[in-house]
Amino acid sequence: MLLLCKKVFFEDYVFHVSEDVYEPAEDSFLFAENLAVKEGDVVLDMGTGCGILGIVATKKAAKVVAVDVNPHAVRCARNNAKLNRVAEKTFFIQGDLFAPFRLKVKFDLMLFNAPYLPSNDAQDGSLLSRAWAGGITGRQVIDRFVCESPKYLKLNGRVFLMQSSLSGVDETLEKFVENGLKASIVAERALPFFETIVLMKAERLN
Repeated sequence: MLLLCKKVFFEDYVFHVSEDVYEPAEDSFLFAENLAVKEGDVVLDMGTGCGILGIVATKKAAKVVAVDVNPHAVRCARNNAKLNRVAEKTFFIQGDLFAPFRLKVKFDLMLFNAPYLPSNDAQDGSLLSRAWAGGITGRQVIDRFVCESPKYLKLNGRVFLMQSSLSGVDETLEKFVENGLKASIVAERALPFFETIVLMKAERLN
């Protein structure tokens, strides 16, 4: 079956996005606009989708490791890395959050546009829905990520996490602190129907 493919643009980058992969939207662009990558960073792009965040991060990063549970997304992101001529800096893995990694693997920077919308669809078997559906409370994946991420973060490493006000921003900030990270809000944007998307930063300090 031939899948439809859209072109998405951000700055000088172009991304081909097939219909079985999450298409970048307001949250993706707000995240990309606020990327804070340092020269030489080793970056983890969790839930890479079409690869937009990881590919933009390669401008300064030494290496980007991109992970997605959706094999179609992994294929799509790999193709987009080639399209944008950054394939030599990018590595792609199919897997569920940190399952593919040993504990000795550490990152300077983690990026995660989490599945944050409250929904029952996280259990419907659709790989595409897992890009946005976060279970009944919207926190099914967020909580796992927040609890596991510090184990794979270097000292002075940073985590950037995107989520919605519909899934408890204050609760996420508190959970980061409970897991030893200093957390704050770095960007937000109001959407229709009383929702705000929020980009958080969490740091593992000395």
